[in-house]
Amino acid sequence: MAIDRRRAVIEAATQSFASFGYKATTMDHVARLANVGKGTIYTFFKNKEELFGEIISHLILEMKAVADECIDSEGTFFENVHRTLYRILEFRKEHQLTIKLVQEEREIGTPEVQEMMRKLDSAIISYISTYLEKAIAKGEIRQCDPEITAFVMLRLYISLIFDWERTRQPLEKEEIAQLFELYLLKGLSK
Repeated sequence: MAIDRRRAVIEAATQSFASFGYKATTMDHVARLANVGKGTIYTFFKNKEELFGEIISHLILEMKAVADECIDSEGTFFENVHRTLYRILEFRKEHQLTIKLVQEEREIGTPEVQEMMRKLDSAIISYISTYLEKAIAKGEIRQCDPEITAFVMLRLYISLIFDWERTRQPLEKEEIAQLFELYLLKGLSK
């Protein structure tokens, strides 16, 4: 029974954060949505920040699962990285909670949201870094700093998917793959 109430609290909080954002979500509202007393929430979580952190941890696990599904053991390093990054960012773009958090981070700059968005990005960078280390060990790519390279890869994808679309026609998945290959794998030199 306690697990069901805890799960109900997490689901209600996720729904509230996704609909209203972090700043506008109150524990009273979460309690109403979860159909529990406010005190019940505090038996599971110290405060709103801890509850939010739990939700973000679940979100990171979901993103990792989505990324893992994209890996093809027969595919090349480039194909796998492209598929994985594209799918992770597609997930972020489709997931209502991340949409609201990105919006709140931009418009309000809520410190807790900024911290959780950094946590999300760090998880993605760590995931890509691990994949880069494996590719370096196999000799598929040359020696590089995996963390810096993962950061650059993520930022390039974010720019091509999110930033480009703000003022221009969205790029197709194939175009993004070609640009990624040009800028990161081949370089601009002839």
